[in-house]
Amino acid sequence: MKKMTSMILAGLMAAMMLASCGDNTNTSSNTESSTSTSSSEQVSSEATSTDAEQPSNNEKISGTVAVSGSTSMEKMAKALAEGFMAANSDVTVDVQLGGSSTGITNVMDGVSDIGNVSRDLKDTETGLVGNEVALDGIGMAVHPDNPVSDLTIEQIADIYTGKITNWSEVGGEDMEIYVVGREAGSGTRDAFESITGVGENAVYASEQTSTGAAKTTVASTPGAIAYVSFDSIDDTVKTLAVDGVAISTDTIRDGSYKLQRPFLMVTKEGAELSPAAQAFLDYALSEEGQQICEQVGLVRIK
Repeated sequence: MKKMTSMILAGLMAAMMLASCGDNTNTSSNTESSTSTSSSEQVSSEATSTDAEQPSNNEKISGTVAVSGSTSMEKMAKALAEGFMAANSDVTVDVQLGGSSTGITNVMDGVSDIGNVSRDLKDTETGLVGNEVALDGIGMAVHPDNPVSDLTIEQIADIYTGKITNWSEVGGEDMEIYVVGREAGSGTRDAFESITGVGENAVYASEQTSTGAAKTTVASTPGAIAYVSFDSIDDTVKTLAVDGVAISTDTIRDGSYKLQRPFLMVTKEGAELSPAAQAFLDYALSEEGQQICEQVGLVRIK
């Protein structure tokens, strides 16, 4: 009887020990599951926070881009501005003129984000970055009735320094040459005088403040000659070949036409452009921007 009682007691104790072990196992499992869930939630929260802190690559730009400078670059600048604003409705590109030197001054003074300069930068014009966006030829324009069709660089220089004063001296009619140029500070004037070697020895009968005004003067004056931007040439004037090479997109691109210059969008060295201004400059060098340059009569660089 005592033996039976002992066996029953031993069985009860074993059952109680097994139950106790099961409870401990469940408690440990639940604790681990809870810890795992908490850790997972923390990682998820951190990831969400990181994503929220990252700026979007598609942020919409806004603001005003101030551009000023060369009158020869007016058509190009305004066409680029129109195309850019069509795609960026919250941006205004304000294009002002005044000449290349004005564009440079405005950039250095912080008045303009971008200065349009229709020539190479001079050695003395430091602290600037010249971003070349297109090439332009400088056409020698005369009255449509003028029989002369070709001049050499040397003859052009002699005309603009007063050594040649009559069209009969270069194969034309007996008619005084009326020398038309641009105002001091013009990029077209600087480029022309540099390429031909005229420098500060130029002698002008008339100085005009824009390419359009110079062209209009030639169109209405039989003995006139003027240098004008390639993209402004139309049938109101006649353009001369230079050293036997006619001005065209192809001859400008291959360099055989010698009277040519770069169109630069100048920025201040070391100064960070606003997002809108940087986007506009990038647009001018993009495929769409280069197509616009070509459409207005310039030679694309890309």
